[in-house]
Amino acid sequence: MASDQKTSTGFHHALKVKQEVCIGCTHCMTVCPTEAIRVKDGMAVITDERCVDCGMCLRSCPVKAIHVDHDDFNHIFDYKYRIALVPAVLIGQFPEDISVEQIYSVLADIGFTHVYEAEHGVDLLHQTMLEYVKKPIVAKPVISSFCPAIVRLIQVRFPALTENVMLLKPPLDVASLYIKKRLVDEGALDHEIGIFYITPCAAKIAAIKSPVGEDVSAITGVINLDFIFNKIYRTIKATPRGSSFPLPDVSPLTGIAVKWSLTHGEADHIPGRSLAIDEIHNVMDFLEKIENEEISDIDFLELRACDESCAGGVLTTANRFLTVERLNHRASETIRRQTESGLSANNQNEMAPYFGHLLPLIRVDEVQPRGIMQLDKDMAEAMRKMNKRNKVYNALPKVDCGACGAPSCQALAEDIAQEKASFDQCFFIRNRMLTAGKIQLSDSKQILDSIWGNNKLKKLGEGNDPTKENQ
Repeated sequence: MASDQKTSTGFHHALKVKQEVCIGCTHCMTVCPTEAIRVKDGMAVITDERCVDCGMCLRSCPVKAIHVDHDDFNHIFDYKYRIALVPAVLIGQFPEDISVEQIYSVLADIGFTHVYEAEHGVDLLHQTMLEYVKKPIVAKPVISSFCPAIVRLIQVRFPALTENVMLLKPPLDVASLYIKKRLVDEGALDHEIGIFYITPCAAKIAAIKSPVGEDVSAITGVINLDFIFNKIYRTIKATPRGSSFPLPDVSPLTGIAVKWSLTHGEADHIPGRSLAIDEIHNVMDFLEKIENEEISDIDFLELRACDESCAGGVLTTANRFLTVERLNHRASETIRRQTESGLSANNQNEMAPYFGHLLPLIRVDEVQPRGIMQLDKDMAEAMRKMNKRNKVYNALPKVDCGACGAPSCQALAEDIAQEKASFDQCFFIRNRMLTAGKIQLSDSKQILDSIWGNNKLKKLGEGNDPTKENQ
């Protein structure tokens, strides 16, 4: 089971490094958008206060040394009422000849007593968002709170923009509050209810374990989407062709809800100048322009950490473009049936009678900055460290080679200012010190070992030395 223990920074992190597998290759360090990774003693080390759980490191690791820590599936059986809270992108993982009813049926067969799609919370959230963005006191642009990796990114890298984050819970939280309230009204006891979200990404695990803007989530546990997908797909494929599946009642999503987790899912339904930007590096580039006031007059920003949004989550299995296509087809079919039936979205949504109860519960407290750029809480000490950082950086070669175990010269300079690294970790500085006789070759080797571990140097031993001929 995933640990609920938070780090010293007060934030749970879902991404973990298997030290026995890591080869210290720097792939993860290079792609990390917040420079949260260093290589020490030949292994990747994730800095808690910088990590936003975006999963870029997991996606880039060539040896699968980075994994996502999730709850043990068997934990569901601790509860009488076992709810699978599934995102629409889970349905989009399957070929279109596999129906929603089949997927629900298998989820029930493997142990869940209820299956509910998280996007049922969209209809209430959408109504509330329309009112929220109209408020004159709200800072513009309003930034969607849907993607937890983006919320944490803003806290860490763009703390001045925390006041722009929309103070509303995402659909999965709205849906979990509803399903728990409904079951209690039907006679269930609170401690008998276990709600388990099937997540397409690591950031949602972190958000559920340590939510931003509230003390605790209504969701009990989190299970990786790729794990559940494989269980469902194997069951369906092992079932003889022509066999019938039990057909549980499936409350249809609205067309808007089906596509909500995709790029443009929110932005296309918010009035004014609304933009949708996906992939975390694209988001960072855009937020830098917002922060520098190079871009203005935007009412709403839908920002997602993954390419193609949740369809491209690091725990998804299917090709993200095929997932988008399938969900677009599903949304079109849903809209067609809704039009033929003449029912409004509210008439279709079983949650509608609970809107009055849920409305005050979906708001969250202000998002607080985490400010990794703050070198010290004491202003005088912070100024001293800033001056040291600038002097160190000016003395470094500014090639960002990563040979020091940090992702950039700027990152190394900050580490040195914080007394977490030393000047001689820089290859160029160390080479000059060797040439000048300020350190010995044995000292240089010791520094290399502290960064890369001695195993890499051992590989250049007898029989593996590329400098020898006829090898």
